[in-house]
Amino acid sequence: MSKVAVIMGSKSDLGVVKPAVSVLKDFGVEVEVRVISAHRTPEEAHEFSANAIKNGFEVIICAAGKAAHLGGVIAASTTLPVIGLPVKTDMMGGLDSLLSIVQMPSGIPVATVGVNGGENAGLLALQILGIKYPEISKKLADYKTAMKKKINADDVALQSELE
Repeated sequence: MSKVAVIMGSKSDLGVVKPAVSVLKDFGVEVEVRVISAHRTPEEAHEFSANAIKNGFEVIICAAGKAAHLGGVIAASTTLPVIGLPVKTDMMGGLDSLLSIVQMPSGIPVATVGVNGGENAGLLALQILGIKYPEISKKLADYKTAMKKKINADDVALQSELE
């Protein structure tokens, strides 16, 4: 069974990561959710990252705000794909978080979704897993077909409403 880690820098980020956890669980993926801070618990961050493969993880999602170094710190000690999930902040509306995550130095890539984009972080993790797991890839194709049908139905309803 596939396994994804969802790490947040603070428990206050839970609302942002819940959509990622939800979509992963909906697809039957095992999820472990943790609070690990790049700045306040750096030893735990390093230990988690260095042992992630041994512990069965295949993708790691890191949610963080402001300086948002969590994804980069985790990516520095693993070869697993790391997805950065920027958290909206009061100061800059999440732009600070986004830029902190997306501007990783050469050699330490962190894929990045939009600010508060928990669902997309989960879906990106599923697309990565879908390369290895055909059943996840099939479920993603079905998911996209359902989205298409909903949009097409919304368009038909709108056209009827406007006539």
